[in-house]
Amino acid sequence: MALTYLGLLAVTFFIGRVIPVDPALAIVGDRAPEHVVQRVREELGLNEPLPVQFAMYVGKALKGDFGTSVLTSQPVWQDILKTFPATFELATCGILIGAGLGIPLGVWAAVRQGGWADHLVRVVGLMGYSVPVFWLGLMALVLFYAKLDWVGGPGRIDVAYEYSVTRVTGVLLVDAALAGEWEAWRNAFSHLVLPASLLGYFSLAYISRMTRSFMLNELAQEYVVAARAKGLPESRIVWRHALRNAAVPLTTVVALSYAGLLEGSVLTETVFSWPGLGLYITNSLQNADMNAVLGGTIVVGTIFIGLNLLSDLLYRSLDPRTRERS
Repeated sequence: MALTYLGLLAVTFFIGRVIPVDPALAIVGDRAPEHVVQRVREELGLNEPLPVQFAMYVGKALKGDFGTSVLTSQPVWQDILKTFPATFELATCGILIGAGLGIPLGVWAAVRQGGWADHLVRVVGLMGYSVPVFWLGLMALVLFYAKLDWVGGPGRIDVAYEYSVTRVTGVLLVDAALAGEWEAWRNAFSHLVLPASLLGYFSLAYISRMTRSFMLNELAQEYVVAARAKGLPESRIVWRHALRNAAVPLTTVVALSYAGLLEGSVLTETVFSWPGLGLYITNSLQNADMNAVLGGTIVVGTIFIGLNLLSDLLYRSLDPRTRERS
């Protein structure tokens, strides 16, 4: 894990040095005098040899110091703390939809292999892989927001409720519930439904496909044949035996899907003007704010590493064969 994180820092450091953007000029501007530019370069350590710069970069990153954002003039870490709760809220709702529907659909398709249910689930998954997320998001906004007025529009909450909720966790649904502002809660939920459903659909497409594959493998095992020969109910064989064994590799699939949503679904957050990490990184990249881009990238990589570690730890509780014997 430590080596992986060190590799992540090395990659981001290399990217920050090869791109044609001078960090000093990004801070002081193109019209700043040369002596001012050189002074900033010295303060940033850009005149040091690359190994020294990398050591300084790693030291600051381990302390959570990603520099100052040129776009907001705030420390990057503070910007990330402000934007990440929005992404966390959206991604968590998305993975609950994706896993909550994708796993049962995948099991259903495996049990009905070759039937109409199997073909239906595979077509739904294929559409999730094929349809561009930005196009589907725009069409959903036109239909459910502009035409039918069933859900809230872009953003997290209407302006009328923006300052009625005290931010405690940064997750609007939780903060509104803690404050007892149920009108604001319903408004925030109406804004969340569409982007969360969109992300949930794309997660569902991947999770249902992988669940089907894992379940087909388990249903072909000898212990399933033996269970059927003993006369056990089919539902018990599928849900208590086959799915339990399939849950071991499926844990990694769900964890990686969740990590992919937590990294900041750039297109979804852009289409729905969702002020999360993905939109923050996108705006920073468009304004050549490399401190913010690299800081956000490190956070994304850390999320992937952490969720991979968590899935490995869950293996021990799901699969007794991986536990150490005393």
